[in-house]
Amino acid sequence: MNNRLHDPFKTAFDSLDEFADLISQVLMCPITIEDSNHRLLAYSTHDERTDPARISTIIGRRVPEKVINQLWKEGTIPALLSTQEPIRVKNMNDIGLNHRVAISIWKQDEVIGFIWAIEIDKTLTEEDFILLKKAADAAKNKLLQLQTRKNKKEERSQEFFWKLLTGHLKAKDEIFDHFHSLQITPPTSFAVLVFQFQVNITNKEEQSISYLLKTNQRIKIILYTIDCNQLILLVSATNLESPFHGLEQFTKYFVLQMRERYGIMAINPVYSSIYTDYQKTRKAYEETLTVLSIKEKFPQETKDIFNYQKLGIYQFFDLILEKRRIEEYENLSLKRLFEYDQKHNSNLIETLEVFLNKDTNINDAAKELNVHANTLNYRLKRITEIGEVNFKDPNQKMILYLDLKLKKYQGI
Repeated sequence: MNNRLHDPFKTAFDSLDEFADLISQVLMCPITIEDSNHRLLAYSTHDERTDPARISTIIGRRVPEKVINQLWKEGTIPALLSTQEPIRVKNMNDIGLNHRVAISIWKQDEVIGFIWAIEIDKTLTEEDFILLKKAADAAKNKLLQLQTRKNKKEERSQEFFWKLLTGHLKAKDEIFDHFHSLQITPPTSFAVLVFQFQVNITNKEEQSISYLLKTNQRIKIILYTIDCNQLILLVSATNLESPFHGLEQFTKYFVLQMRERYGIMAINPVYSSIYTDYQKTRKAYEETLTVLSIKEKFPQETKDIFNYQKLGIYQFFDLILEKRRIEEYENLSLKRLFEYDQKHNSNLIETLEVFLNKDTNINDAAKELNVHANTLNYRLKRITEIGEVNFKDPNQKMILYLDLKLKKYQGI
């Protein structure tokens, strides 16, 4: 009974590494301490017994992504995020994980870290579990100090990022001074990513996002911030063999994990061109906002477009519209077809748009319109007669397609 009441961790310790060694001596097994994003904070050094997962964690200073993903699938991490009790983790040879016990370090209702004890030559007892809970409680204050410093740095990082996004930092030297003051080495090339959620991001969702971004090992995230319903990232494109492919794969991964782990659906991802000049961060950000605006107005046509480079003719809508206003231009073929539709309650304009969307493929257009091919052919004949349209003229087809999209872009 006295052993249960005794708390060997009620002692001053200078560092978390010293504390990890103390826990290891008390429980007689190797110990690692991580922050809430599975970055290694400390590990016991006086014990050579270990397993491949722990070795990888120590070398990389964070838990490997494959281990994190497996622990999510096996239910270990969800359990650690919902209880203050120790969790027993079974052997997983495929990811190099031996038997171990894990416990969360809590600050009120928030997990701020984890302690992992590897069961190599012994199995932890109920008494050991009590001691592990005492260790987690003792580690809390040290982790809170680290978290306070981290939060202050994140506030400075976000302020700097907004200055970049809004173009408030003009001089290259000034931009690089900010990077260095935050102890960030800016990559030689970068892109801006935006994930647009359906509604404003809550504090709980923000914690989930932060966790997912910081445990990700697919792409290097330099800065990030949240604005209402948008998550905005500055990411490195330097070490990506195929940058656009790498960005697309990361966006798919992020959207999938948010759905599978947290049940957050319908996130719309977009990303900019690749840049090397940080003075163009604002331009990159504006590209993402343009893509989101176009996707909102043309959801079907752009459902597979996430990158500004792939917007094609949509990139130039504002420029073309301005030219149209100056010249007071009007497409006479479309005007005649609109007037005919209004007078006869027909749908020649819709038929024309679908036909052009399907690259003038009769069968695909008929299927989209849910009509027989013969019916479509009859409508196309009426379009050629009323609008004086020649479908064999690529120039006329192109301008019809463009003007139809411009009207839709204007909400006409």
